[in-house]
Amino acid sequence: MSLEINKSYRAILAAARQGRFITYGEVAQASEVEWRKARRPMPSHLDRLLQVCHAREWPLITSIVVSRENLESGKLEGESLSGFVAGVRKLGVTVDDPETFLRQKQQEVFSWAKLAPDEFGMPADDEDDDHDDGGGARGPRFVQYFGPVLDALRASGGQAAPDQVYEWIKGNVEVDEAEIIGVTKGGQSRFENKVGWARFYLAKAGLIDGSRRGIWKLTTQGRETTLSSAQSVALFREIHAQFKASEDDEEAAPDVVAGHELFSDPNRSFWFVGASWGGTDDQTPRFYNEGIWQNGSHDKFTDEIMRMKPGDKIAIKASYTRKRGLPFDNRGKTVSCMKIKAIGTITENLRDGKTVKVDWQVLDPAREWFFYTYRVTVVEADPNEDLSRRLLLFTFADAKQDYNFWITEVPYFAKKYGAATLSATLQEFFETDEAEADEDEAAPPSYTADDILKDGCFLTESDIKDILARIESKRNLVLQGPPGTGKTWLAKRLAYALMGSKDVRVTRDRLRVIQFHPSLSYEDFVRGWRPSGDGKLSLVDGVFLEIVEAAKAEPDRPFVLVIEEVNRGNPAQIFGEILTLLEDSKRSREEAMELAYRREPGERVYVPRNLYVIGTMNIADRSLALVDLALRRRFAFVTLEPQLNGAWRQWCADRGLDADVVALIEQRMAALNEEIAKDRSLGPQYRIGHSYVTPVATTTIADARAWFLDVVHTEIVPLLHEYWFDATEKVTAAEGRLREGL
Repeated sequence: MSLEINKSYRAILAAARQGRFITYGEVAQASEVEWRKARRPMPSHLDRLLQVCHAREWPLITSIVVSRENLESGKLEGESLSGFVAGVRKLGVTVDDPETFLRQKQQEVFSWAKLAPDEFGMPADDEDDDHDDGGGARGPRFVQYFGPVLDALRASGGQAAPDQVYEWIKGNVEVDEAEIIGVTKGGQSRFENKVGWARFYLAKAGLIDGSRRGIWKLTTQGRETTLSSAQSVALFREIHAQFKASEDDEEAAPDVVAGHELFSDPNRSFWFVGASWGGTDDQTPRFYNEGIWQNGSHDKFTDEIMRMKPGDKIAIKASYTRKRGLPFDNRGKTVSCMKIKAIGTITENLRDGKTVKVDWQVLDPAREWFFYTYRVTVVEADPNEDLSRRLLLFTFADAKQDYNFWITEVPYFAKKYGAATLSATLQEFFETDEAEADEDEAAPPSYTADDILKDGCFLTESDIKDILARIESKRNLVLQGPPGTGKTWLAKRLAYALMGSKDVRVTRDRLRVIQFHPSLSYEDFVRGWRPSGDGKLSLVDGVFLEIVEAAKAEPDRPFVLVIEEVNRGNPAQIFGEILTLLEDSKRSREEAMELAYRREPGERVYVPRNLYVIGTMNIADRSLALVDLALRRRFAFVTLEPQLNGAWRQWCADRGLDADVVALIEQRMAALNEEIAKDRSLGPQYRIGHSYVTPVATTTIADARAWFLDVVHTEIVPLLHEYWFDATEKVTAAEGRLREGL
């Protein structure tokens, strides 16, 4: 049973003649369709009714169809109002003030209803056939395969390879022989192309799992769904309105037909590689002539090259940025670009860690790809990831890049280049396009462990490298220690080292810093409902999901989230299911989970491997509960100690402190920390860190004694009062020892 346009008209007309509004549920009931089955096709059904009424120059009768909550007021809100307005604008009608427009059209319907025809007069089979309905609505021919694709997968136990689906449909559905043997302009089978388009829409509708490679699998909803011809057309119109996918039967179905052969081998890998290093000439011609690809003189990518194998696909790329002359509206913003200069298939790995033999095809002219680009010399693209899969189809299957998808559907790029984006600044406008070289070969990191030492870290170089290695392997790390041991300072510089730069133009997009506190919630950190500018609630991503989307959009570059005072909030409450997703072994699309708040049914989220999380934790804060054990298992913990050592002494001397005063400060702080550590009410975690007695980098101390006395009076003594709040005599004695002789 499906929604029938004639019955819907009669139900709406009857309500209008009574001078009342009608609910969506009543419209469904008129066709004897349960609401759970009518909910999905209802928007496109009402849209068709709207189109026919407009074509007949009738009032827009769907304007009086409202939600049950608004039956008395007749209001349309949120998606209901925006959907109605969008449908009206598609008819070429101008809508300036949606609410005023709606009220006007509702009054027109009520006035017109008294003299309106009793019957709509559409053919009885209108909902069951795919043909023009008088309002210009029509579905493409591949819609006929929606139901058979679901039936084929059910007959195969819920999942099957594409070839199995094709064969089942040929054997169980009447398919024109001309369609089976015919080919598209791109050389693909017309039949397979149409089935591929059907699979694409069913995946967008949540009936097929779109994340699987080489296997089509029904979702739980898909197992329970059967589609009539009318329901298939309604489903197509709904998804088409959301995703703006092509209807051209000659265009290859995305991710299905072109990818059928490309992704048919689950063991095949896909590589993007550079061909020039550090000012050297482009090696592409040499590689083509010699039938090879070869790494530069260094051995940084030896592991990746050793994994390359015969049958893998490989492409030579060059990365740069552009601002002008783009095939889409970039709103004056700089766009990352990647030129694909040659593609090929690896035929042999010479096992020297540098060279592979390749059967090359040089692209002349080279093809330009935008937004989602690789800058590192050697990158293995993940065919299971939707964004990289689109790049692979563009590169190796000659697919087109859908610019609108990247600007509207990918949150990271939508914020940069979407309709709500502000135009470029005056400075950005005058910036010129510049090449963005393969960064790991043409430009060594500008910030390293050695730079952390130069900035004022008093650990050894070996210690810093060990910490960086631990972050690389675990992905999540907490710096813990007494107050004043430089936890936040070091966390940010570790982030710079991971990114290879502390340039604000790099870090502003790839480094985020947040502080946990008792009032912070999951809704703040991950996702939750928040008031919007129009007085309503909207689903808003928190800082964590924002940086997750950014990291997914630039998968070959490290992103870092620094969480200060990670134990000051309630980690289990703030992280929620993210605690599971943070685990290194679960950072893949296959481990994606549904969140507490979903933007659409079946939405799943995962944490990419290029996102690092660095937390800080003050272990001396007695007001904090024990850290959640689940958090401890997913983070590596490094304890920082007070560092009044040789490196600290040299730092102080370079900023004007006399050697004898530095020695005095060291001796007295060491004595105080020993007393604190032995105090049974405190302990080693309450020692006072070196940051309290370390001059800032840009300061020159004129009077070292006066400077230290000021630190004692305004910083150390107030802290001691907190420690020994019930023993003021201890504070007085400690202060006296610190100030003695100064």
